[in-house]
Amino acid sequence: MLKIGVISDTHGLLRPEAERCLAGVAHIIHAGDIGATEVIDGLRLIAPVTAIRGNVDVGSWAHDYPETQTVRLGSRSFHILHDLKQLKQRPAPDGIDAVISGHSHVAQVETAGGILYLNPGSAGPRRFKLPITLATLELDEGGELRPVIHRLLDR
Repeated sequence: MLKIGVISDTHGLLRPEAERCLAGVAHIIHAGDIGATEVIDGLRLIAPVTAIRGNVDVGSWAHDYPETQTVRLGSRSFHILHDLKQLKQRPAPDGIDAVISGHSHVAQVETAGGILYLNPGSAGPRRFKLPITLATLELDEGGELRPVIHRLLDR
């Protein structure tokens, strides 16, 4: 089984709770609003990272990260973008198994047309009184994707 960590909207903060929750994953996807290079540096101590930039990622460091990216992990393809609404403007490539997004700070798991849509919520500073969350995705030998939302902090 392949276990993938999915995090978004860290806004410059890599919480110890997030590091503990991601320990043992084989790969980490960051869906934007990284906030600072130190976040990616910390995540890379846990596992290889695929990251894209979000709307708050500005400055010269942010140019190292694309606005969207498609990555193949195990037997599945993942399309990563920050704001899911951008899919209307730039549709995901054919053959995608999952779309990973952030931006809303609201964790969500949905399947439509055989594609998994996963937003891990926000793992950074609390906003809008929402819980602090991230996700993991388990990919079993049969290719099934099993997403789990993890609440790091409720209040």
